[in-house]
Amino acid sequence: MPSAFQFQCHLLLIFLAASKGETRYLEVRDAGEDDPFLLLSEDLKRELSAGQIYRRSLRCIDMLSIEGQFTFTADQPQLHCATFFIGEPEELITIDYDFVNIDCQGGDLLKVFDGWILKGEKFPSSFDHPLTTSQRYVDFCESGNIQKSIRSSQNVAMIFFRIQQPGNGFTVTVKKSSNLFPCNVISQTPSGRFTMVIPHQHRNCSFSIIYPVVIKISDLILGHLNGLFLKKPSAGCAGVGDFVELLGGAGLDPSKMFPLADLCHSFHGSAQMKIGCDNTVLRMVSSGKHINRVTFEYHQLDLQETETRKENSIEEFCFPSI
Repeated sequence: MPSAFQFQCHLLLIFLAASKGETRYLEVRDAGEDDPFLLLSEDLKRELSAGQIYRRSLRCIDMLSIEGQFTFTADQPQLHCATFFIGEPEELITIDYDFVNIDCQGGDLLKVFDGWILKGEKFPSSFDHPLTTSQRYVDFCESGNIQKSIRSSQNVAMIFFRIQQPGNGFTVTVKKSSNLFPCNVISQTPSGRFTMVIPHQHRNCSFSIIYPVVIKISDLILGHLNGLFLKKPSAGCAGVGDFVELLGGAGLDPSKMFPLADLCHSFHGSAQMKIGCDNTVLRMVSSGKHINRVTFEYHQLDLQETETRKENSIEEFCFPSI
């Protein structure tokens, strides 16, 4: 099973290739000391768990999945930089500014975004986030000392920055906190198991897996109220306030993905689907009137599985982007 480190490298390479207009089929070589990410050893994990603060420098394009203090210092004009932060599904990310030395008047830029943006597509989508798009940006050059600490609404966040003067830069401390009811999530790995619960909240929640996968739903409870299951319409999910949909696509934004299946009836058992898209999303729509819950597991789809049809399984393959 690919590690979280391999996932991070895979995603970053996709981002870099997409920004250059290159193909998505990339060969990922073994990581070395100069690669953008650090594969944590067991010794380092033990040291960090003992209370030590992890520190390292940031690169212009970087990704972090660990708490610590991180510093970027420009050695030359850096015009298009971003750092992606990701936690476990049940974690929120807090970014604290410790030190900032940039020239806002001269055109430097330092912004935190609540979520991720790749090629203009957002996660969570504008339909699934509690804030408007403009509210999801926190611009240091506008807020200054007013807001030195920013917390994400889900397990991902990012920083955009542009620093033109060599020697200028910033230092941030990244911390994680528990999220009792995770809503919008990007998975760190191509395999896993997760239970999503929405307790009497009018919101939409998406679980995103940036891989072709086999996804199996083992338990779905919709319209659960005071121990009773409410009867659902017999035809489709039209007009139903609570349902689950499976989406697939080549981008990051669930609202721009292909609808593959709708589930609007509670069941206990197994419903499996093969989704051969770059990105697979399980999205729960909740009216807020009930307690909704879905349990599912997933693993990366391989070539052999695309050729083998299993019982109680529907094969779906995405069309190339136009």
